[in-house]
Amino acid sequence: MKQTTLDLHDIFNKHQEIEQALREAMQDARDNKVRILEIIPGKGSGQLMKRVLKFLERNRDLYDRVEKDPRNWGRVFVRFK
Repeated sequence: MKQTTLDLHDIFNKHQEIEQALREAMQDARDNKVRILEIIPGKGSGQLMKRVLKFLERNRDLYDRVEKDPRNWGRVFVRFK
């Protein structure tokens, strides 16, 4: 099963770059038939995770489902069909 990772640590405070990175990673995953995209917003204050989850909610048509990692609340998995 193909999996790829997007680590947002380097751009955590750049709103437009975060949205762009998320769009590009999701499109790349779909184009390359990746089944799981692991997004790592990090633990921090939780604001970046909230931003990622809001983005995913607004773009629900791009993926099958989202799963939060129960052992590491600093990452989320996006699953594609």
